[in-house]
Amino acid sequence: MNAHHEHEFEAALGLPEVLPRNEYIVWQGRPAWQQLAFEAFHVRKITVYFAIMVLLQLIHLIDNNTALPELAKSIATSVALAFLSLALLTWGAYLSAQATMYTLTNKRIIMRIGIVLSLTFNLPLKKITACDLQLQKNKTGNLALGIASESPIGWLNLWPHVRAWRVASPQPVLRCVPQAQALAEQILSAWRQENPSTQLLSVPTEQSLGSTQAMELA
Repeated sequence: MNAHHEHEFEAALGLPEVLPRNEYIVWQGRPAWQQLAFEAFHVRKITVYFAIMVLLQLIHLIDNNTALPELAKSIATSVALAFLSLALLTWGAYLSAQATMYTLTNKRIIMRIGIVLSLTFNLPLKKITACDLQLQKNKTGNLALGIASESPIGWLNLWPHVRAWRVASPQPVLRCVPQAQALAEQILSAWRQENPSTQLLSVPTEQSLGSTQAMELA
């Protein structure tokens, strides 16, 4: 019996076509969905927002001497709606992570993204000019890729796999990747092989929470 995967139209998992003979997969992975829920879908921030809104509603109801049954009903309704919203956001993050496959070969980075409409982006290593690494304490991280291209990919086409606040010149991001430091080193090694005559200006090293380091490649 042949094995099947979710995206049956792909030549192989995460790949739109069979790789040429001189190209091979170095690494494949997808975002950690829990971290994606916190970072891209802002579940933690929205939870705090809902908690503040429910607290303010409670204070308002108590201040107006609202009867206990009506107070309980109002608060229960608000809490239920908040939980439903958070559940939908979390589910969206999970589906987004499951639909995503990042692939690093010795020639390019391939990003297959999209829940409803699946899109695949090929990023040749020869076109990558920089890689900004942001690590978290749990070793997941984001790798934002600088691309030398006259026709950049649209910001909305990339979301949530795009660098924040770079709408005019969007940068693709490998989001919430487990063991991101190791992946950055693998990208660096593959990039060196593809660009032997280009001098590397800096190399990423282990970082603490919230820090960012640029791996300049050109």
